[in-house]
Amino acid sequence: MRLPEIFTLPRSIRFIIVVAFTAVSVSITGLLGVGLYRIFARHTEQLLTESSAQLLHRVSENLGDYLKNMRALSDAIYYASIKSKDFAVDNTNREMELLYEANRDDLISLALYRRDGTLLGAAPVAVQKQDVDVRQQAWFQSAAAKVENLHFSTPHVQDLFDDPSYRYHWVISLSRAVELNEGGQSSEGILLVDMNYKSVADMLDDVNQDSAGRYVYLCDSRGDIIYHPRRMQIDAGLVSENNLTEAGYADGAHREYFQGERREVVVETVSYTGWKLISVIPGTYFALGLLNARQLALAFVLLTAAALALVNRLMAAQVSKPLIRLNESIRKLELGQDSKIYVGGSAEVRHLGRTLQSYVREIQLLMRDIVREQEEKRKSELDALQSQINPHFLYNTLDSIVWMIEGQRYDDAVVMITELASLFRISLSGGKTIISMEAELRHAENYMNIQKVRFKNSFRVRYEIDPEVRNYCTVKLILQPILENAIYYGVKGMEEEGEILLRAELRDGELLLTVRDNGFGIPEEEVPLLLREGERRPSRGSGVGLLNVQRRIQLRFGEHYGLAIESEPDEGTEVRICLPAVPYNEENRQRLEEGR
Repeated sequence: MRLPEIFTLPRSIRFIIVVAFTAVSVSITGLLGVGLYRIFARHTEQLLTESSAQLLHRVSENLGDYLKNMRALSDAIYYASIKSKDFAVDNTNREMELLYEANRDDLISLALYRRDGTLLGAAPVAVQKQDVDVRQQAWFQSAAAKVENLHFSTPHVQDLFDDPSYRYHWVISLSRAVELNEGGQSSEGILLVDMNYKSVADMLDDVNQDSAGRYVYLCDSRGDIIYHPRRMQIDAGLVSENNLTEAGYADGAHREYFQGERREVVVETVSYTGWKLISVIPGTYFALGLLNARQLALAFVLLTAAALALVNRLMAAQVSKPLIRLNESIRKLELGQDSKIYVGGSAEVRHLGRTLQSYVREIQLLMRDIVREQEEKRKSELDALQSQINPHFLYNTLDSIVWMIEGQRYDDAVVMITELASLFRISLSGGKTIISMEAELRHAENYMNIQKVRFKNSFRVRYEIDPEVRNYCTVKLILQPILENAIYYGVKGMEEEGEILLRAELRDGELLLTVRDNGFGIPEEEVPLLLREGERRPSRGSGVGLLNVQRRIQLRFGEHYGLAIESEPDEGTEVRICLPAVPYNEENRQRLEEGR
């Protein structure tokens, strides 16, 4: 018998409930029993993890202070010496020697190079090996590639200079790009500060004296090991470390399994370097002294499970019947039948039935709202499409073009035809509803150029466009209806010259478009009616109107955005359009087209 058939039979569901309740009860009891055991382990883990975190924080502060001192040394060389020197006639050897002598316990060498690898100065004074090309060194390439940052290398042997004693030191290189002045000409150089690796190693050796197996190591953000107490065994392949994975952990405590062993790992990032201090605590730490806790937990589980098994059998009979009826009403809904959700049985089952009943009603309401919203969206888009080709506007424009040709104003006719073609090209936009603000502003300019010719330059247009707004998303054809109203209801018929201002700017993370005219204005009592359904003024313009623009914007971007209108009789009208600042790219365009 299949599982769905079992759930439709009263006896089967009782059996399942008994089994399920018993399993849950045993599981809960087991968890409670295990809790007696785990409370000791958790307390031990917490203390050990906190101890490791505190230790790691102290080491991080000490290491951070050391690296800050090295950075301050680098800043001192650069700002107090290099920037004030003309390397065409001078060098920084003296200043480098002084700084080296003051910090010789922590430094191996200081060096300054041109971008082409030429050595300009070093401390202690030494002869660079002839077969060394510093441009191939990782520290040089890092500083040259990212000139704005300081760069810390992983430990390596310093082999740039000849050493009479044939000693070669392990170093960590701090490198940075610097600006050089050579005879008044600015050029780039690379400053190298080789820190003594032993200073870092000694600092970490002090915390790795725990003989029980816990240890601390240091790596960079990519997982390359900078210090490890078992570095020699790792390099020889005798020991493995999970450094590549652990370098990706966020600061804090983490549990992991490495080579079959459970470990607690505590991570802290060192200052601004991106280096990771990692404390590893083996799982053997947590297994001591917990045997009695295991035995107590087992006895608790067995006794409690036996008692709960008897109680579960009584509960199953009361729960099963209302569940069966509830299941039947849900199955009818799945089959598309207009079924009412059953509400009965225990308080919990009744609550479940009422909740499901409420959800069904909400889903039905939402479906109706979605259908209505889609109908409104389609109607709005149809209105926008109809406004793209206004026969009256097209007739008057073509009539103006014919008039120009008859008057042998061929250049003006060409300009008008070009503006008209560009206007309709943007209006169609390949069927897109969302276009760039660049295209919308160009469409508005095409439209106003045509209207200025039609109205014989009886008004002038002023544009104040912030260049940054051009690469953001907008619903297409939202400016044309407003500009059209500014002409017909604003400046048309004025005795003195009319003016229309179109402004586009970014303000407080939003796009703000403003259309202002100095025309006749609108009576104060009519302004609130312009954006109300069924109460807007009749339009002789595009046929879309302000309300349609408002609806199209809010359908795409939400009710927080849209139009605001201010007007004063004989002073003019100002319409502001507020849009979200969404960068224009294909992903955002498709998302807005689909209403997501």
